[in-house]
Amino acid sequence: MEAYRRWAGNGAALFREYGCLEIVESWEDNVPHGKHTDFHRAVNAIEGEKIVFTWQVWPDKATLEAAEARMRDDKCFEAAGTFRSIRSV
Repeated sequence: MEAYRRWAGNGAALFREYGCLEIVESWEDNVPHGKHTDFHRAVNAIEGEKIVFTWQVWPDKATLEAAEARMRDDKCFEAAGTFRSIRSV
């Protein structure tokens, strides 16, 4: 959890530089396993992993789209990695 918080905090700082107003991180608390489908299968969670659902708040769609275009060329995002990559952190 602490490794994820460091990773997410670094990412949040970058997104804010591009105009993101807020980032919400929701940690799994009560996510039951379903009979036919469930959140665990949807994200291909491995036994013991916790699910984190995140969303960002932007001033408007135009700001988001402009930021996404600029972020594609920003080398800072190359090292961001994915959630699964923090297992070794």
